[in-house]
Amino acid sequence: MTARFAGRVAIVTGAAAGIGKACMHRLAAEGARVVGVDRNEEKLAAAIAQAPGEMIALPCDVADAGAIDAMVGEVIARCGAIHVLVNNAGIGNPSRVRLHEQPIADWDKVMAVNVRGMFLMQRAIIPHMLAQGGGAIVNMASIGSYRATALSSPYITSKGAALMMTRAAAMDYAKDNIRVNAVCPGTTNTDILAGSSQETIDMLVSRAPQGALVEPEEVAALVAFLASDEAPHITGGSYLIDAGRSAG
Repeated sequence: MTARFAGRVAIVTGAAAGIGKACMHRLAAEGARVVGVDRNEEKLAAAIAQAPGEMIALPCDVADAGAIDAMVGEVIARCGAIHVLVNNAGIGNPSRVRLHEQPIADWDKVMAVNVRGMFLMQRAIIPHMLAQGGGAIVNMASIGSYRATALSSPYITSKGAALMMTRAAAMDYAKDNIRVNAVCPGTTNTDILAGSSQETIDMLVSRAPQGALVEPEEVAALVAFLASDEAPHITGGSYLIDAGRSAG
């Protein structure tokens, strides 16, 4: 595998499992010094133990501004720079009910992680990217940024916000050599599906014209491309990887 990220430092949030873990492993395999961030310290340590290359585990709750500032300060102290941010941390709907039935606490929890956390990470890291002359940010949005699903209003709303936050940030920093893009996966074969019935999984697969789930490693490959020097003029974009589901 090429070393597109040799000498660079990357932070990946939600790195303990699924897409975040795959992104962390991909960037490390391509030469990056990767900082894995997650609330689950035990799972994060296990994910890093399986990864190639140089890794640092820093447990952190992305909904906590003070914790993020402390974590970013530690990264700068230990690594000296932050070249790549993969804003992957996110949660789904605690309750599958209609909008007016959504508990306020559940709504606030989803927004705190999926929207506020994404904002706080960028807020803490962009000043360092400005000081060093540039960087690349990839925000994890979703097919749900484009199409709604019943009984999922908190998640769908949060992913719509993630897409527009990406575009706004790309506009803000276009002349500062900081590129900001979004990746929008469809249903992905992660641990989230582990408790699903075969009937549910078959239904999800049937929605996609290719008749397949997306694999986390596919998403990681797209993230790595967008964060690399091979995409110098790609910013403000959003890239679906959904086995064709959004095509029609």
